[in-house]
Amino acid sequence: MNKEQIQESFIAFASLATRYLPKLALGLIILFGGWWFIGRLVKWLENKLKLTKVELTLVPFLCSVTRFSLRILLLVSVASILGIATTSFVTILGAGSLAIGLALQGSLSHFAGGVVILFFKPFKVGDIIEIDGVKGTVQSITILYTMISTPENNTAVLPNGQVANNKVLNFTKENNRRIDLSVGIAYDQDIDKAKKVIAEALHSVPSILKDPEPFIGVLGFGDSSVNIVFRPYSKSIDYMEAYFAANEAVKKALDSHQIEMPFPQRDVHIKSGKVN
Repeated sequence: MNKEQIQESFIAFASLATRYLPKLALGLIILFGGWWFIGRLVKWLENKLKLTKVELTLVPFLCSVTRFSLRILLLVSVASILGIATTSFVTILGAGSLAIGLALQGSLSHFAGGVVILFFKPFKVGDIIEIDGVKGTVQSITILYTMISTPENNTAVLPNGQVANNKVLNFTKENNRRIDLSVGIAYDQDIDKAKKVIAEALHSVPSILKDPEPFIGVLGFGDSSVNIVFRPYSKSIDYMEAYFAANEAVKKALDSHQIEMPFPQRDVHIKSGKVN
């Protein structure tokens, strides 16, 4: 390589450096500065979310999505500053996202349902709920599944897509819960006396609330009994204890006051006659 060739190469390099070094320097400054700023922004967002009513399980997910999205935008912006065509990159990224979305359609449905549940909180861990015929206590809520412990001590794993699209009954959302019970007394018994005995029995149960007062009234007339309904209230967490205790107390009280509770019976009449 002679002197003229070296000089030409140097001039070409200087021209390229003059053209691209400012862009490269600007790109590096934006890249490192933006990367640092995104980290600080996500940290601030995390602290703010923890101070709100957003479910803590959802916080890491929201922060991760925000961090990933902002970093992708940052890289595309830096590439554009350096003069790199980003159209093809964006197209490939969009096509890849679409393919992944179609492949994971079912999981994305559960994922979206999990976000809705964790954000709007129709129920929380420890609540007693019923979903699509499954009733029990919520053990855990993840981004994809809700786990419920049933009264039989089984664990039901429900996809969040199914949970979000079904009717949910939350039995412990309110502090108090009504207990619907009934008992039948014989037709010849004193209804007012029976109602008074039932009221006294309910007041003797510690888990039954005094306020509001239990409702007691005649529900209807059966084949062999007058059916009396009684509807006391208990704390939601004491529901099962109050349910069984109320039944037991009413039965013992009616027995002690000699108020008859008839069981279903049938009278059979045999007519004698000649058989031809």
